[in-house]
Amino acid sequence: MEVKVLQQDFAKALSTASRFASPKAQLPVLGNIFLKAEKGKIHIISTNLEVSIILKVGADVKKSGELTVPSKVITELVNNLSGGSIELSAEKERMSIKSSNFSSVISGMNASDFPSVPTELGKKVYTINPEDLKKCLDKVLFSASVDETRPVLTGILVLFEDKSISFVSTDGFRLSRKVFKGKNAYKGVSKLIIPKNSFNELSRLVSAGDDIQFSYFEKEGQIVFSVGDIVFSSRLIEGEFPNFEQIIPKERNIKVRLDKEEFLRAVKLSGVFAKESANTVRLKIGKDFLDVRSESTQYGEQDAQVDAKVEIKSPGGKDFVIAFNFRFIEEFLNSVEGEEVQIEFSGANAPGVFTDPTDKEYLHLIMPVKLS
Repeated sequence: MEVKVLQQDFAKALSTASRFASPKAQLPVLGNIFLKAEKGKIHIISTNLEVSIILKVGADVKKSGELTVPSKVITELVNNLSGGSIELSAEKERMSIKSSNFSSVISGMNASDFPSVPTELGKKVYTINPEDLKKCLDKVLFSASVDETRPVLTGILVLFEDKSISFVSTDGFRLSRKVFKGKNAYKGVSKLIIPKNSFNELSRLVSAGDDIQFSYFEKEGQIVFSVGDIVFSSRLIEGEFPNFEQIIPKERNIKVRLDKEEFLRAVKLSGVFAKESANTVRLKIGKDFLDVRSESTQYGEQDAQVDAKVEIKSPGGKDFVIAFNFRFIEEFLNSVEGEEVQIEFSGANAPGVFTDPTDKEYLHLIMPVKLS
């Protein structure tokens, strides 16, 4: 291999690829980045067997070739070089790096030991705009579980219909659903569970302008995304996602509409004392207000009222009290784009239904805390 490449382009690609290398894995080669030079480009490839990435950087390729080199070593070296061209050359299992005032030799491993990773999309290709995807993910990622003992809840359920995609997440205590309605058809695939972390990484990779294309490989249990000169793939999560439709209350007896910022301020104030009482805050429905209350046996208590439009459809709704984890409410409010929020209740032991009146395709549920 003999290649000349711009330091800034190479450094940026290496920094991205290094996030997917796995130096502590049982397979030592997973701690390496696979470099492959051919046809005017150098391919930078890394994987931890769960996700993989291929980045292509334009280069002057005098001699094609391939080699894997330690991710941390080459990334730190190239990032600390001055701008301009650098020369890479490899022979057997050693790579030489040269710039105007620097030279180094890195010991690598044979590329044949590196796992095979997806290099391109399949025959059936779907498309989504990156801004649309980001808006959807911002409303569901925070509700996915971090508990690895239930892997299926650490993923995002993606439901495909003819011209819409639904994104659903839950950690067992709350649930988010965001529906994206587009112009493209999504026939041929029904539902997938994609790891939350894979979506987090995809969000970091996309930039405005480049549509995201993707293909589903059923036999391999993978989804492959293409964004510009980047190919990113992820394993899918196997298992049965909870039937979330069953837990969405059909009848809602109380409806409360209030200013988002005022409610958020009250919730944050409640958190001062709620942190000492399992993060629990009580919401009490008044005639034209919502009362947010929290208390701590050690530090004291607080009470904040927020003006609200209240509709009660059944007797007993007045002075209705329900408790929630204040952090869950706060995270929902931070995801809302509109100026108001709406909350609907059907009982003290049923989930509260939180919505953004300006976004009919966004639904959020929070399970209540049982009051003693």
